[in-house]
This record gives sequence, structure tokens and C-alpha cells, in this order.
Amino acid sequence: MSATGETNTVTEEAAQDDREAQANANRRQRFGQGFLDTIPNGWAERPETAPPARPQASFAAARRAVLSAAFPGKRLVVPAGGVAVRSNDTDYPFRAHSAFAHLTGWERDAEPDAVLVLDPVEGGHTATLYFRERADRNTAEFYADASIGEFWIGPRPALAGVAADLALETAHLDGFEASDDDLVVGDDEELTRYVSELRLVKDAFEIEQMRLAVQVTADGFDDIVRSLPRIVAHPRGERVVEGVFHLRARTDGNWEGYDTIAASGPHACYLHWTRNDGPVVPGDLMLVDAGVEVDSLYTADITRTLPVSGRFTEVQRRVYEAVREAADAALRVARPGARFREVHEAAMAVIAARVAEWGLLPVTADEALAPETGGQHRRYMVHGTSHHLGIDVHDCAQARREMYYDGVLEAGMVFTIEPGLYFQIDDLTVPEEYRGIGVRIEDDILMTTQGPVNLSADIPRTADDVEAWMARLAPPA
Repeated sequence: MSATGETNTVTEEAAQDDREAQANANRRQRFGQGFLDTIPNGWAERPETAPPARPQASFAAARRAVLSAAFPGKRLVVPAGGVAVRSNDTDYPFRAHSAFAHLTGWERDAEPDAVLVLDPVEGGHTATLYFRERADRNTAEFYADASIGEFWIGPRPALAGVAADLALETAHLDGFEASDDDLVVGDDEELTRYVSELRLVKDAFEIEQMRLAVQVTADGFDDIVRSLPRIVAHPRGERVVEGVFHLRARTDGNWEGYDTIAASGPHACYLHWTRNDGPVVPGDLMLVDAGVEVDSLYTADITRTLPVSGRFTEVQRRVYEAVREAADAALRVARPGARFREVHEAAMAVIAARVAEWGLLPVTADEALAPETGGQHRRYMVHGTSHHLGIDVHDCAQARREMYYDGVLEAGMVFTIEPGLYFQIDDLTVPEEYRGIGVRIEDDILMTTQGPVNLSADIPRTADDVEAWMARLAPPA
């Protein structure tokens, strides 16, 4: 046998030994030799196609250009993040970091542990997307690694296909080397803040995705109303609400943008009630705060409060219409050039006036609204009226206060308006007839040069329209 033949034999034997070691490492059930000998063979060639760049690729490139100009000469690293363990060897569904998705256009289908790197060059940066290339079928990773092996999780993308899809240079993750001088999103405060503020004003692609997310969410609310008979019939009706909405989110979108709040009766007074394990009782109100995250990862965030019986009682209607009045007041002041905080202030003025009118405050409404000495009305609405919305439900959360709460509203911004009133079941400062009533109305607002557009306006808002909506969608008796 020639020296070359001997070398090849040794190499093949070493590869086989390596495959066997990898395959049998930390496994209770060992692979037999027959399996190891045959598993690499007998596979059809995988076609390598280069798809056209997806629509968001050009938008992502423009965002990277803005980022590059802000950090000349700096190496910028934007990780997608990895999978998070739910329990033992069970993981939560992977979702890429929002800044990574925003800057690459790789969203629902992004690979865990991928990294976007902007390397400085004269006049800007070059961008490279590093991720774990699909495993050769001759390696143990292909069939033995339950976390990333294609035998277990299905086909993984190839470097060339992703490069064409995203119009972005790609490289194997093994080629990425970190440097002490890197600015890393999540570690570097200035970079993390900048990529958050970069999303304050949405581009045309983002606005289109927000409209889509709102539409699918509206369909999900219709599903809930149609399902009320079986929701009421189940001892954990709140869980049925969650399930009905989840079906819509998964069939017409990617997931929910956040944990659904399906809060009936006194649970509606708990702002982040996500246990959703209570009954839905006729005569009560049910507060549903839910949003569909579409495949691009942009999410809606909408709340409606429904009378379970289909009609509001007198007290329920009084509270509901006060909240709607506050929402309408906030919408009226939302104009280009207004301060973001003025939206909240307009809503709170109405809330303070109404709870004072009902005799629930120990002071006047004006005294309650005094910045330093007031706040008594906040007992019944402790949260803010608005937040930015987009690829995160609370988008741009790392932005500076002067850019966010004290910032100026601009065309292209998307934000919520969501006042509420919550009278907890054991709150002795309110008459008994109010206790256990919680109401929130939340809409998603797009600012344009002409003024605000309520993207969720087609989901009924007034008390009369909510009752008509529920009657229209009620299944026949």
C-alpha cells in the first residue's frame, strides 16, 4: 500500500473514532458499529439555491449604515443570543435579540448563537454574519446532537443561502474571534442605547409590519368574542381565552409578542395578571391585553375590556367610558412636535377629574395633579399611558429619557395609548359597587406628518360599539 493510501486509512479511522466518541458521549444508549458505519452514506445531494434578497434586507442595510456612521473606527458586535433552558434538556423557543433582527433582517428564522459583526474599514464598516453552518452528514453532529443536529431539529440554513437571502456576507461561526476592543450590544452601554434609539422612528417596512400585526391581533380578538360560550363554560375560562388567542397567533403569525393577559372579574385589577387560571363569570368584566408577533417579530399590543354577559352594567359603563374619555384626550394631544409625556398628562387629567367627581379622592382633581404633592388618583391607575411599540412590545426601552419620555413626537413613531382604572376587590377607599372592576383600553398609534393614526381603531372602542360587536359575533342560540 502506498504512503498516501496509508495516510488516507489513518485519517478515515481517526474520523470514525471521532464520530463514535462524539455520538456516544454522555448518552445512555450507545450507537452500534453498524449504525456508525452506514449513517454517513446514502443521502441525496442537497440543492443549494440562492433566493432573492428578502424585502427587509435593504432596510436592514440602511439601518447598519446609520449605525456605522455613529461609531467610526469601532468594531461592533451584535449577538443574536442563544437558547434559554426551560427545564433540564427542554428549551424555550428561540427568539433572536431585537437589535440583531433589526440590523440583519433575520427574524423568525434566525439561528441561535449567530453574531453580526461590523468591522471598521476606511469610510465605514464591512458587515459579516457569523452562524453555525449546517453539519456535514459525515459528522456526529448531524445525527447525535439533539440540540442542533438536523436529524433532530430539521434542516439548517447554509451560508450561501443566507447570504443571498439577507444580502449580507456570511461566515461560519468558528471563524468569529472576539476582541477586548469590541463594542458589544448588551455589554457596551453607549452602543446598546444607540441601537435602541435607532428604532424610535420606524421605516416603511416596520410600519407595514405593525399594520399586519394589528390586523392579525384584531382577528384574534374576534376569535375570543366568538368563543365566549365555551370560555364561560370552562372552570378556567381565562386559560381558554389564552388558548384561543394563541391559536390565531401561531397560525397567522409567529407567536404572541408577550404573555397574554386574560383577566376576568377582580383579576382585571392586577396589571400583569398572566396566570390566567380563573373562571370567566357572566356579569363581570374581562380585560384582555394581547398582541400577535408576526414573522418579522413586530408585535401589536392591544387591550379591550368586555362585559362577559354582552352588556355593561351602569357602574361598569361609567368606569369604561371614563377610561375611553381619557384615551381620546390623550389622542387629541398626540401631534408631531408634542412631548411624549404630554400624552400621559392629558389622560391623567381626565382620570383625576372623574375619580374626584365620584368622590373617591380626599383632595380636588387639581390638587391630585400637583407634581410634587399630588398623585392620589394614581392609586387607581399606577401605570403610564404610553410606551413605544415595534419589534419589542416595550420598544426602545434603553433609550435616554430625553429621547423617550421627554422626547418629541415625530412622524414614523409607533406607540400605545392605554389608560385604565382599577378598583381592587379589597380597596376600602372606594364604594363597594366599584370594587373588582378593572378597565383598560389600549390602542396602537402611528404618528404621521398629518397627525396620529389609530391602527387598531377598527376594534370596537366605545361601550355601545363593544356591545354591538359582541352581539354581532355571538354564536346562534
